Amino acid sequence: MNRTYTLMAVAIGLLLVSAGCAGGAEPDALRIGVLPILDALPMFVAEQQGAFDQYGVEVEFVSAASAAERDQLLQAGKIDGFITDLVALALYNREAPRVSAVRYAMTPTPSFAQFRVMAARESGISKPEDLVGVEIGISEGTVIEYVTDRMLEAEGLSPAEIETLAVPKIPERMALLRSGELDAATLPEPLGSLVMQDGAVVVVDDTHHTETSCSVYAFRREALERSPEAVRSFLRAVSQASEAINEDKDRWSSLLTEENLVPEPLMGSYELPNYPRDETPSRAQFADAVAWLQETGRISGAPSYADSVDASFLP
Repeated sequence: MNRTYTLMAVAIGLLLVSAGCAGGAEPDALRIGVLPILDALPMFVAEQQGAFDQYGVEVEFVSAASAAERDQLLQAGKIDGFITDLVALALYNREAPRVSAVRYAMTPTPSFAQFRVMAARESGISKPEDLVGVEIGISEGTVIEYVTDRMLEAEGLSPAEIETLAVPKIPERMALLRSGELDAATLPEPLGSLVMQDGAVVVVDDTHHTETSCSVYAFRREALERSPEAVRSFLRAVSQASEAINEDKDRWSSLLTEENLVPEPLMGSYELPNYPRDETPSRAQFADAVAWLQETGRISGAPSYADSVDASFLP
């Protein structure tokens, strides 16, 4: 299994303009962009357990340090597939169908959060209504802002009562929350759990609003057309790996450390989630992400669910 670690120092340009110029990959080889996030664990387990070889698909991991770097790889045709979210998916397809989600990667459950709105230890904030008029650190135009809005709206706040502050870099957002310079911020797991160790307070998370968030495996449509059986084999391997994780949560500590998926202070205490079965996001989930992008003026059209989500590749 080849593993390519790529660092891109290119400014963000128009997404996917040259995505059709992929070239270079064999019909049964897939290049998968990988971020150091917990959502990616089933892929690493599939690699470690030989599941890709078992199902006859060649997979090359192409590491990216950030979503922006991953998008540069996508734009340049350097990757075929990646993990993303529904907000980003709709943005990719805002002008034309270019990327399709083929499977959930991770979903929140009543016992596992993907995203948490957190309050600083000394802020005095403990419940959603305490956030009225309080600036919440987020990354603008992303799933972080989307889940912040939707969770707080579901808790009774009006859009006018939700104030946010753009702090796009997660380490900076965490540092400002820890120091109290930010009274509130939205963080993904497991980083939410990390700041909880320092006394940060969970105001609301998606364990109570499981419909608001998810991540997905997505592929360029050119890759789906070029190598449909390879994509199906990839998903079979991911499904097998997900089941293996769910059956034995304590088995993967070394892999979590090796791939830097859980912060070191949480190692040994962090409980892994149940990874989802072979399903895709619902029409209603995608429609709400599109509606939010329209409400916030980030897109004017409406990307098609049929063009953006494709369940036909599931095992």
